[in-house]
Amino acid sequence: MKRSDRLVSMTNYLVEHPMKLISLPFFSEKCGAAKSSISEDLAIINRMFIADGIGFLESTSGAAGGVRYIPSVDSERSESVINVLCQKLEDPERILPGGYLFMSDILGDPVTVKEIGRLFASRFANLKIDSIVTVATKGIPLAYAVASYLNVPVVIVRRDPKVTEGSTVSINYVSGSSKKIQTMVLSKRSLEPGENVCIIDDFMKAGGTINGIKSLLKEFDANVKAIGVLAEAEDEEEERVVDDYTSLLQIKNVDSNNREIEVTKGNYFFNK
Repeated sequence: MKRSDRLVSMTNYLVEHPMKLISLPFFSEKCGAAKSSISEDLAIINRMFIADGIGFLESTSGAAGGVRYIPSVDSERSESVINVLCQKLEDPERILPGGYLFMSDILGDPVTVKEIGRLFASRFANLKIDSIVTVATKGIPLAYAVASYLNVPVVIVRRDPKVTEGSTVSINYVSGSSKKIQTMVLSKRSLEPGENVCIIDDFMKAGGTINGIKSLLKEFDANVKAIGVLAEAEDEEEERVVDDYTSLLQIKNVDSNNREIEVTKGNYFFNK
């Protein structure tokens, strides 16, 4: 391969396999080049990743060493993405009866969801996450977006047991906003004991659902290393039952009468 061909091939492989340790001999055999040439190519790729603000290559020495692509987002791009999301959610046409907001178009846009996934993956990349956990159904697209950058599986907590899930573990929890007793279940085959998990959800009010997921994960001896939510609601009357989380947006006020919505940045830039 010519160097230009190698650079394209290696860059594509690294981006398609984030967080995976790849040995130099693998690239050497794949591209038909000496290890010294591969090392020079990787240095070029790493420099461009950093320059474009999309991540960097982490090198590991030794017999089992190699390189690993770590996805990340620079602060300028992060702020731009979050500002655009704020503008989209402040559209008064999103107000639904009961003071709810229509967000399905954002969660259904693959480009937007991918950007959100990169933001969370950038924040949680150093936590050695083994699985992404979410609750059906609206958080699923976000969970898969984050999982694609961290290169880990997605585990879906459900409200009702499915025949196809096999044996399950279920718990009852108190919803943070409605104060109602609800149920969530998870297949026994979903997680291995001691796994490091990241909880991803689209919206959090008082945090009852996320708190319920945390209680369910205790039954699997899982370690909750991070919690990410797209949007959180600011409600001084509601007691927040979850404290340690990362949010991209904060919905401060939804005025159905005057058709006004106030959306600001979440704690993403402050909760580092």
